[in-house]
Formats: sequence, structure tokens, C-alpha cells
Amino acid sequence: MTDSITVSPQLLDRVRAGEEEAWRELVHLLNPHVSKIIRNQVRQTSDHDDLAQEAFTKIFLKLDQFVGKQPFAHWVSRITINTCYDWLRKHQARPLVSYADLGETQAEIIEKNLAGESTDDQENLTAMRELLNRLIATLKPREQIVIRLLDLEEKTVQDVCDLTGWGTSKVKVTAMRARRKLSEQLKKLEPDH
Repeated sequence: MTDSITVSPQLLDRVRAGEEEAWRELVHLLNPHVSKIIRNQVRQTSDHDDLAQEAFTKIFLKLDQFVGKQPFAHWVSRITINTCYDWLRKHQARPLVSYADLGETQAEIIEKNLAGESTDDQENLTAMRELLNRLIATLKPREQIVIRLLDLEEKTVQDVCDLTGWGTSKVKVTAMRARRKLSEQLKKLEPDH
């Protein structure tokens, strides 16, 4: 579920004791993991550094709350996911996407998919990924998090529950609503609409 991060209890004790070198070491160990989560959840790259700083601040401030019931990497993932969720809620810009907004390649992909044709060359895959990200950005923050974790990162419902702290039914209902909205968005992108 999480990348293998080994953080010794001694390092955590040194960080809790206020040792700056220990904190830098911990940040160095966790940075790839935290950055990956942020990149997967928030597409606006200009905010990644601020989000990472915010996540690390929360990790530092809540470090005394970590009691070792779950792996440290999982605990860090949960804080980072919730930091992303808070950011998405705060920046509720959820632009609508219309057929006229699509680039030529994205419009072509929609038309080929409607015709049942395959679109698997690299340029089309990149354009399809961009289109998918644009469509996901139209969802509510909770829906964005759930869809990215379940469908793009292929996590299980239980994994999503563990990472977010949300219940199983909340995750399943959110995923169902998000998928329905994405389907409706795709239908609106058809040239006839």
C-alpha cells in the first residue's frame, strides 16, 4: 500500500526531542513518498511545494500523536492525503469542461471513442490523460481524492478508508457519484451537445 520507508524509533525520538539534524533526516526520508502522494492528488504543480511544506508541518506538529499502531509510512500517507483534501476544498475551482475547450487531439480522442476506435499511440495516451485530469478536476474534492485513489492508483476500498479515515459506505457512495458525474461529463463532451 505504501512505499517501503524505514524510520527507526530512535530517529523519531530524536525528532521529538527537537534535534534539527534528525528532522532534516526524517524529511529527506519522507520527501519522495509525500511528494508522490501530492503529485497524484493535486494536478496544479505550482502548489506542490507549498502542500509538501504544509504536510511536513502537520507531521511534525502531530508526531507526538503517532503511537505505532500502524506503520509510520501509513500514518504519514494519511496526513498527506488529508492535507491534499483540505487544499482541494480550500481551492474549490472546479472548472467545467466543454467540447469547445478541448484541444484538437482531445476532441479526436472523444470522436474515436464514440466510433469505437482505439487510441493507444503515445500522443493520444498523453492527451487522454490530460483530458481525464481535466474531467476529474470538475469533481468535488472528496470525489477527486476517491477516484484518484481507487481508479488511478488502483487502491482497494479498504486502502482508501485507511488513508482517509472515511467509512466504507462513504467511500463507495462517493466513488459511485463521482463515476456517474464523470460519465455525464463525457456525454456532454460529445460533439452533438
